[in-house]
Parts: sequence; structure tokens; C-alpha cells
Amino acid sequence: MPRKKKRTHVRVDESVANNPNAPKIPKSFVFKSGHVGKSVEALVRDMRKVMEPHTAIRLKERKSNRLKDFVAIAGQLGVTQFLIFTRTDTGTNFRLTKTPRGPTLCFRVLKYSLIRDVLTTQINPKSFGSEFHTSPLLVLNNFGGEEDKMKLMTTMFQSMFPSINVNKIQLAEARRVVLFNYNSDTKIIDFRHYSIGVKPIGISKSIRRIINSNIPDLNQYHDISEFVLREGHMSESEAESGVEATVTLPQDFIGKINKKSDQRAIKLTEIGPRMELQLVKIQSGLCDGEVLFHEFNQKTPEEIKKIERERQQKKQEAALRRKEQEKNVERKKAEKEAHRLATSDGAILESDDDEDENDEDDDDDDDDDDENDEEEEQQQSSTDEMDFDIES
Repeated sequence: MPRKKKRTHVRVDESVANNPNAPKIPKSFVFKSGHVGKSVEALVRDMRKVMEPHTAIRLKERKSNRLKDFVAIAGQLGVTQFLIFTRTDTGTNFRLTKTPRGPTLCFRVLKYSLIRDVLTTQINPKSFGSEFHTSPLLVLNNFGGEEDKMKLMTTMFQSMFPSINVNKIQLAEARRVVLFNYNSDTKIIDFRHYSIGVKPIGISKSIRRIINSNIPDLNQYHDISEFVLREGHMSESEAESGVEATVTLPQDFIGKINKKSDQRAIKLTEIGPRMELQLVKIQSGLCDGEVLFHEFNQKTPEEIKKIERERQQKKQEAALRRKEQEKNVERKKAEKEAHRLATSDGAILESDDDEDENDEDDDDDDDDDDENDEEEEQQQSSTDEMDFDIES
């Protein structure tokens, strides 16, 4: 019986895989289009970490790749959305689109900070790893408008991550939070990415380190009380807040001391990246199609109809060109096949002529052999007569 690997092969939940009514998990491609520079390339890598674990973390883009190349493999892998970053002379752009038919939200990235930039601003940055094994929770703030663009943005942002069943979710899986905050005055969307942590209530950070069995360095202290009572030497970011929101854990959480029914304070630590986004336009298709909304260009209904007619005309012309190309390809194939058959028939006729010539040569050789046999017989008979004469 072959050995089954357990560490490198993820177990598939057959009850979910075979259930057609089970909720589908959104999967994504995060990639760049065109030349964007090293900073935007780093932003693409950071956004892939945000979208983990249901994204292609090692996706490789080539200069020759086009959007249709990603669309061709998206269906086979069950990818439901693309996050595309581009860069132009005016700045960095971000597109969020549903596969395979859209719609597409086009944003302008006004500002952004990478993960390394966010961690640099922290006095004691934390290393993250296991937090990315589960999908983040999504928080949308101030997206309650009645405008069509607000409803569409809400739907598109919600479709980026798996839906949550409050009755079945495991508390240990809630490790990260993605926040989209909309400012109605400036029309700017703030994107933030946090790690969720809990901490005991009423004790200092030094005591928590001892409880968590993280042996502190006491080399510079004469007594452990100096380590416990050193709150005055901590920075403001490390000091405990006077007012904290507390919760009662309904389940066991990460950590040995975070047990069910314990009261804990929730702490959010920013991971990064962070972005400031501005919605520019909405297209009905996959990075194409009718412009449903544009922030800067307001067109009349007549202009919209004219643009739609021109777009449909271009599609028809492209379809005609495609059919013409297909006919040319078929014609060339037929000509090539006819040329091959004609060439092969000519080769067969030449081979037949060669065989006839070879047969004539063989007949001549046979005649020569017969003449040689007659000469040998004559020589033999004369030799016999000579022998006979000698004997007689």
C-alpha cells in the first residue's frame, strides 16, 4: 500500500467537496499589468498575502502575458476574481473584476504603504505566520448608501473573501481583519489590514510574558520586582490602555491561557499594506464594456448610446476579421494537403519508373547470364571431346 503524505498534502473535506449546496470559496489572482516598478511589484506581493490562503501566492507573470491568458486558466482553477495593478504617467491604478464576465471596478491608488513600511513604524514589530492560514474577516464601514455604485462596491468587496456562518465559525480561525472605510466627504476609501489578538485584563505586559512562559531577560535587574514594576519605562504604544473593550471568549482561542469563558481584551495590530483608493469608473465587462459610472466624465444619454454603438461595431468588425482569418487558415491547410498529396503521387510514379528500369536491367543481366552459361557449356563440351580423344 503506497504511503500517503500528510504534511505536504492538504486533506480535502469530502462532505464539502461533494455537496453542491456548499458555499463556494472565492479564489483570486493578484498580478500586475505592464511595467509598474519595484514598489508596485512589492505591493502586489503584499496583496497576495492579504488574500491568502485562497490565492495564487507564486503566480508568475511574463511580459508577453495578456489578460486573456489569465482568463483562459482561471476557469480551470476556479478563480472568481482578478486584482490587477497598473501604473501610468498619472499614477498607480487598481482594478477589481469578477471572472469571467465582470463587472470591473477601477480605482486610483492615491497613497499606499507596504508591509515593511508599516512594521518599521512599530517599536516592537511582531512576526506573522500562522495568521495567514485562514481567510481574514471583512469589515465595511460607511457603505450604506442607496447609490448604485455603493451597492456594487459593497457586493464586490464582500465577494473577495469567504462568507461567514456565525453559528459554525471557529474562533481560532478569526486571526485577521480587512477594513474598507468610505469617507463620503472626500470619496476616498481607506484600506487597512490587521491581526487579531487577545490579552488578559488587569495585568501588566511583564506579567503576561511570565504567564505565557516566555522567559524574560532579567540580566539587567537585581530583583524580579523591578521587571514587573517597570511600566514607567515603556513607550506609549506598549503601555496598557485605561479603557478597553472586553469580551467573554465563547471558545478556546490561540494561546495556552485563552480558554473558553475567560474575559479578554481585543487588540488589533496593523500588518499592512494600507492604501487610499478613489473609485474612478465602473465597467460592465471584464476590464471592458459599457461604462456604468465615471467620476470625472459625465456623458449625456445620446453620447452613451453613440459610444455603445461604436463599441458594438468594433466587436462586429473584430468578429468578421476573426472569421476571415479562420477561412484563410483553412484554405492554407487545404492547399498544403493538396501539395502534399501531389508530391507523394509524383514520388510514387517516379518509383514505378525506376522499378521498370530495374526490371529491364535485370532482364539484360539474365540474357548475359544465359550467354555466359552457353559459352561455359561449349567450353565444357570441347573439353570433354579433348579428354575423350586423349583417352581413346
